[in-house]
This record gives sequence, C-alpha cells and structure tokens, in this order.
Amino acid sequence: MSRSKQKEVVEEVEEVETSGPIPISKLEECGIGSADVKKLMEAGLQTVEAVAYSTKKFLLTIKGISEAKADKLIEAASKLVPMGFTTAAEFHKQRAEIIHLTSGSSELDKLLGGGIETGSITEIFGEFRTGKTQICHTLCVTCQLPLDQGGGEGKALYIDTEGTFRPERLIQIAERYGLNGQDVLDNIAYARAYNSDHQNALLIQASAMMAESRYALLVVDSATALYRTDFSGRGELSARQMSLARFLRSLQRLADEFGVAVVISNQVVAQVDGSAMFVGDAKKPIGGNIMAHASTTRLSLRKGRGESRVCKIYDSPCLPEAEAVFAISTGGIDDYKD
Repeated sequence: MSRSKQKEVVEEVEEVETSGPIPISKLEECGIGSADVKKLMEAGLQTVEAVAYSTKKFLLTIKGISEAKADKLIEAASKLVPMGFTTAAEFHKQRAEIIHLTSGSSELDKLLGGGIETGSITEIFGEFRTGKTQICHTLCVTCQLPLDQGGGEGKALYIDTEGTFRPERLIQIAERYGLNGQDVLDNIAYARAYNSDHQNALLIQASAMMAESRYALLVVDSATALYRTDFSGRGELSARQMSLARFLRSLQRLADEFGVAVVISNQVVAQVDGSAMFVGDAKKPIGGNIMAHASTTRLSLRKGRGESRVCKIYDSPCLPEAEAVFAISTGGIDDYKD
C-alpha cells in the first residue's frame, strides 16, 4: 500500500472514531481508574458526553464517587467534549448535517421541513384515533431505511406504556417499503413500562444499548399515561411534575449524546375552566409547562374530513405554524387522497 493511500485509510478511521459519542472507556486514558468507570456505567453513564453533561451533584450520588473524584471526572470529560462557545456559522454547518426521518407522508414531511428531526424531542398529541401510535409505528420502519430514502440507517427503541405496540403493523409497513419483515422486527427493541419509576429505569438500559449499536429513533408511547395514574390529585401535582421533568431531561440527554430522534406521544385533557367557552377546541396536551418547554417540536393531531387526519405545528423554534393532511393506510402513514 502506498503512503498516500495508507494516510487516507488512517484519516477515514479517525473520522469514524470522532463522529458519534465517545465511549466512556476513553476516560481511562485521562487517568480515571477502571473501577470508577465501571461505577459510572452502572449508574447509566455510557459515554464521555454523559459525564460532561452531568452536574457535580448527580455524580456525588453515585456510590464510591467522592468530591475529589467528581472534580477529576468533570475536568477529564470537559477536555474531551467541546462545551464552550462556537460561532453561529459553525453551528449552522452542523445543523445542515442533521438527518430527518420520513413520516411516510410527503405532505407531512414538507410541513416538518423534511421529516422528524434527529437530535431533538418531537411531541405528538391528540385525541384517541388521530394517528399518534400509527406515526410511531411507521417511524420505527422508516428509520431503518437508507439516508437517500429518508431513513436514518439505524435501529429503533420503543417504550410502550399503554399496551398498543403491534408487531403485525410493522410487518405491513415493512412490505410497503420492500423490507424484510423479520429483519425490521429484529432491529426494533421493545419494552413495556408498567409504572413511572420503571419508565425512568428503562432509559438507563436504553443508554447502554445505544452505546453498543447504532440507533436512529427512540419512541415513548405515551410519555404521560403512567404519570396520570401514579400521581393523583393536586396534592401530588408537584411530585408528578418533578418526576416528569427528570424523565424528559433524560430523554433530551439521550438525544444530545447519541443524536437519535426522540418521539413522544401525549394525551389530551378537556379544559373545564371559563376560558373553554371562548376557545374553538377546548382540549390541551397534558404535562403543563414542563412538557411544553422540554419538547423541541410539538405536533397537534385531529380528525379531518372522512378518513383524513390533520397535523398542525403547535410549537417549533424554526417551523411556521401550518397544517398538513395525511391518512392512515395499511402501509402506515401516507398521503391523503380524496
């Protein structure tokens, strides 16, 4: 092999290593003991980014991590992860490389500026039978498609809190895209969450799985159902919101660390106060301001004419408030045809 070719191979290997999250084992090269690295992994910190994004207060809660060790960990992680200022031009360049996952409907993709954005949280809320779970199922298949077909070339993680996950639907959607149904199912990791604590614990497992293999999507359907039943009445409202905020913060951390698209479905509640008389649609998403601030993009779904469904941009930092009409077909989410 010529010297120039050898140099190209080395550069390619370096590029592969620098893209994506840094394995936590890298900290050992910075003078952190393997026993301490193991403790961090057991606490759910699988990457150097996870350590860099953690507070000193959180690191001190890990058994065996003293104040001196916590300071050393933060210092080592901050050397490996850039956390300072950058120019808007540089950030714009990074934003241009963001992958979008197709929803299955070209009209819906157009509304979303190319599809569901990776590296951020997208919340989908609406009444029953508006297509929330169907969008989640379709994305589990489309995220496995090649990049040039609107996919993410990665696996999917599905946390189900309502018992609505159906592998049969995934096989039907896979047929539409010409994918092998069994392969599609093998690339989807599924877990049923039975209470809000279990729902939080599953994210630690999810972090370990994402560190091992390439994932493009994390679905939580629905994020708030268990919180509605585990915490009841105004007396527990503060505890519920704090627990929900921690869960959403963990989701955002996974999106930041691994660049996955996080899609959460949410239920709605009827407004019963005086303002409901002056509002056309008296239903609002549950979770309050905690949920509103945690989600990057919020999509509102409602039933349209006939078998159509309407998706509206409810809140987004860069997308204009607009609507798109789509339909639910045998092959998942599709364009609506009159």
